[in-house]
Amino acid sequence: MHMMDTPLLLTSFLNRAERFFHAKKIYSRTSPTTTMQEFTYKEYVKRTRKLAAALTKLGMARGMKVGTFAWNHHRHLEAYFAVPCAGAVLHMINIRLTPEHIAYVINHAEDEILLIDDNLVPLLAPIAAKLTTVKHFIVMGDHVALDSVPLPNALSYEELLAEASDDYSLPEDLDENTPAGMCYTSATTGMPKGVVYTHRSIVLHSMAAGLSDSIAICENDVVLPVVPMFHANAWGLPFASVMFGSTQVLPGPMFTPQLLLDLFERYKVTLTAGVPTIWLGVLQEQRSHPRDLTSLRSIVCGGSASPMGLVRGFEEEQGIPYYTGYGMTETSPLVSLSTYLSHMQDYSSDEKMHVRVTQGITVPLIETRVVNENGEVPWDGKTMGEITIRGPWIAAQYYKDERTQEAFKDGWLYTGDIAVVTPDGYIKITDRTKDLIKSGGEWISSVELENALMSHDKVFEAAVIAIPHEKWLERPLACVVPKPEFKDTITKEELLASLCQHFHKTWIPDDVVFLDEVPKTSVGKFMKVKLREDLKDFRVEV
Repeated sequence: MHMMDTPLLLTSFLNRAERFFHAKKIYSRTSPTTTMQEFTYKEYVKRTRKLAAALTKLGMARGMKVGTFAWNHHRHLEAYFAVPCAGAVLHMINIRLTPEHIAYVINHAEDEILLIDDNLVPLLAPIAAKLTTVKHFIVMGDHVALDSVPLPNALSYEELLAEASDDYSLPEDLDENTPAGMCYTSATTGMPKGVVYTHRSIVLHSMAAGLSDSIAICENDVVLPVVPMFHANAWGLPFASVMFGSTQVLPGPMFTPQLLLDLFERYKVTLTAGVPTIWLGVLQEQRSHPRDLTSLRSIVCGGSASPMGLVRGFEEEQGIPYYTGYGMTETSPLVSLSTYLSHMQDYSSDEKMHVRVTQGITVPLIETRVVNENGEVPWDGKTMGEITIRGPWIAAQYYKDERTQEAFKDGWLYTGDIAVVTPDGYIKITDRTKDLIKSGGEWISSVELENALMSHDKVFEAAVIAIPHEKWLERPLACVVPKPEFKDTITKEELLASLCQHFHKTWIPDDVVFLDEVPKTSVGKFMKVKLREDLKDFRVEV
């Protein structure tokens, strides 16, 4: 052996934070009616150790699944480390799933302990009797009255911590390939699929998030994850922030664009992350009621494509770098990010915007290929294929799910995302395989049409779906949500005319349907399966 074989474990993050960053702060909002709470990392690590002790006393053992049903706050962050650092597995449950899917993922994961926010108890109580493996319900809140909690044998999180030992020692003999966490995909069809993360995968993902050509998280940052902690590990930001000693601002439940902007200004946030629907609302609020956002060095956006008008709004109007990323629950999630290569610094504004709206260049240690029936596609920005991925923080299988065979082949994850690759090697998603519009033998990208529509001054949101056509098999239909002030004046003709400036006539939607809102999945993506169902009888008048 030439080098030390030290395991990559989350326990090292806690020890490092306690040793070097004990005075750094975590700010936490636990309810809409309480003020922000403040903790030093020293206090945070102490509480985390006490939580590990309390859960171990309750019966938490190595390999046991412990579920969280919670928003972004300090207690959730304590569970992020207390559970895996004791050798158990943290299951972050998506609170926005349907009751049927929530019951399914808890039972499928075999969670034995559940940590639940007090204001989310009403969501869980109706299905509590269906949760066959759960032995303990622990309610998280500032002032929990257990006698009014409609859950069997409910316990108080804060009471457990108050009674817990101060001298709990985290185990030092964990294997780096030990499961540490798990999330389930937000399924649009079928039941959600489980993905298990290991200590090693999370450590390596966190290190990648700190690279300067990646998200570049560092000790100097003030990080506010808008993306929920139950969605793909909040894109790894809580883990990486503890590792690097970043200040954290956790926005809690039921936030608004106004609240987020107030937090950005008050705490001088430097780095934030969320899906495009969040940033559309934030930009609109910032335009009408500006805050001082000069501290923000980076907005990271993922989950779905960002329209160019949104990127321009932040980069050119507000002067805030806006990075589009790509990833999935299966990828921990960081795969690529739209950072600039050195030769792009001299690009014109338009050229830079076209880079920013791609899903970016693949981060170190990850391999991506875009493949079709002819093999890997050329880097011409035109030829479409499916994104495939492999690397040390990419899942190798789904948890106890036969659908593993569909997605994992020959050591690669087949994502179902259709993309082209630019001459510089940047991934640009054009669609999901199931959303791609096949018209007269040609593939039409709904994503490119949506981005063009959402760049129109009168459009707030737009989704494009396929509708049946006797001659061409499928044709695109645009579903548009106007900005409120243009609801009565926007016309189909002006929208289609604007698209004609950018696309061949065969790509132009056959019609436009105006909606009050586009239905969305639990993580804010457009739910096109619902749109297709709602509009299945729609026919274009010829």
